[in-house]
Amino acid sequence: MPMTQTGATHKQPNGYARDDALQTRTPLVGEMERHMEWIRAVEDALAYIEEHITDDLTISRVAAEVNISPFYFQKGFSMLCGYTMGEYIRMRRLSLAGSEILSSGRKVIDLAVQYGYDSPDSFTKAFTRFHGSTPTDVRKNGAPLKSFAPLHIRLTLEGGMVTEYRIEEKPAFKVMGLSRIFSYESANAEVPKYWDEMHSCAEERPVMGKYGICLDEEMTGNQFRYMIADDFRQEEALQKRLEEYEIPAHIWAIFPSRGPMPIQLQEINRRIFSQWLPSSRYEIAKGYNIESYSNPADFKYGTQDSRYYAEIWIPVKASVLLAEE
Repeated sequence: MPMTQTGATHKQPNGYARDDALQTRTPLVGEMERHMEWIRAVEDALAYIEEHITDDLTISRVAAEVNISPFYFQKGFSMLCGYTMGEYIRMRRLSLAGSEILSSGRKVIDLAVQYGYDSPDSFTKAFTRFHGSTPTDVRKNGAPLKSFAPLHIRLTLEGGMVTEYRIEEKPAFKVMGLSRIFSYESANAEVPKYWDEMHSCAEERPVMGKYGICLDEEMTGNQFRYMIADDFRQEEALQKRLEEYEIPAHIWAIFPSRGPMPIQLQEINRRIFSQWLPSSRYEIAKGYNIESYSNPADFKYGTQDSRYYAEIWIPVKASVLLAEE
């Protein structure tokens, strides 16, 4: 766009100034605004959790409080904070319970109920795993406690990592496979077990596993359906009694991963939800998250090959903030 006057500053309809000489009104400003908006949302979520630490806190409840879909929130929270929300709440509660064991004479059963445990036994087991000592050892014998302080988000500048991606419009396509319902809180531990279960099938696996698909179309609950899938082949699907599912047409952000599994794919996921999405000009359009895997046989060391290729697909649309600019 040609400049109308060197060094002139024009007021834009969206309220921002533009310096024509330097052209400083660039996408970088919008990216920072979107990143800060996400960071503020997580800060607000952490504050809300702390204020209601003994309440029945679910992903849906906390996500609603900060106006983010549970699907996006649970992923972004864990990538940014390093813990799932459930892990974070559990450690905060056990840390606070330890302080109360020392500073008060309250019964263990009362503390168990206050901090969300069904029985003194389940509370004692969780307490011992976290602190390394039972409540009785702490109170009577002065056994040491562990402290887990509340998290606070600090904005820092990190190394300028490049996140490779492409935007691609894909028509609807069908897959076949097997699926299971998981909770967001336990998925990190349970989904790998589901893959192990699939791989351990005798002789012939029902599904080879070209895709790992998270399905949460409503993006409002605490659970999602996870499907291990292949491209749809009607005869095979009928013969093996596999589930069929049609992925709707969407615009997808596609992120390549090159390197040993699962470390490299986890790193790409971390970058997507902690860096790319908060600062990009896109937001999640629907509750799908697809991992597409290459055939391990095509690589010398299979999934551990340094060149092993996989992709993460996320359906996207222009962000609301971008639409307002």
